[in-house]
Amino acid sequence: MLFDAHNHLQDERLDPWRNEIVTLMPQTGLVEMVVNGSCEEDWPQVAELARQHAWIRPAFGLHPWHVKERGSNWLTALRSQLEAHPNAVVGEIGLDRWIENPDIDAQLDCFRAQMALAVELNRPAAIHCLRAFGLLDETLRSIPLPGRGFLLHSYGGPAEMVPGFIQLGAYFSISPYFAHPRKAAQLATFAQIPLHRLLTETDAPDMWPPDDWNPHPLTSDSGAVLNHPANLSVSYDLLAKIRSMQREDLQTSIAANYRTLFGI
Repeated sequence: MLFDAHNHLQDERLDPWRNEIVTLMPQTGLVEMVVNGSCEEDWPQVAELARQHAWIRPAFGLHPWHVKERGSNWLTALRSQLEAHPNAVVGEIGLDRWIENPDIDAQLDCFRAQMALAVELNRPAAIHCLRAFGLLDETLRSIPLPGRGFLLHSYGGPAEMVPGFIQLGAYFSISPYFAHPRKAAQLATFAQIPLHRLLTETDAPDMWPPDDWNPHPLTSDSGAVLNHPANLSVSYDLLAKIRSMQREDLQTSIAANYRTLFGI
């Protein structure tokens, strides 16, 4: 009864292992994963993975890292993908001041347009945010929001903003990366988030766990460390540890939260 609320299985860095991964994942107890597109170029790949595997829920969105390269008809293309996949999530979308030379005005325009699609089509949204939580809060309070709610994936914001985001409809997902000692402060935030608003994710192939938490190490030919989607179990174990919960009880809660947000 495992649910991965956010990953990028279509990412080309996983090409050498993808066949192995899709064979393995149903054997791990996985019920469903949300595979997030990030730009127009990878939306068809996400759609194909969802066609091939019933346990993949597609998500289509324009990530803030890609807003500068968007085509003139990107929003029409996004609408087409969402309408063709009635169970699809709007994501990954968001705001990011961490990247070099961010075009915040363009990010805001794209974010508002995609959130409007989520509202119109009654879809949940998967939101990325780095170094822009105040702006995100301000923006969310100024626009209509999807009635289904939205996910703040790998939440890295302050604990004091959690109640306000919950009032707006937020859920918060934890990744294996939060097992790194340098993420201790953020891990403490997840210990405070109400249980009924928590989800688990991998963000594979990114957000890998430290070596002592990593049952599925993955390294590319170039030496880059990658996160295996089967490390979803790490997110559950980590969350169970900080919440002082039995793993089975946590799985039941996460399953209920996932079904509430994504509608299964």
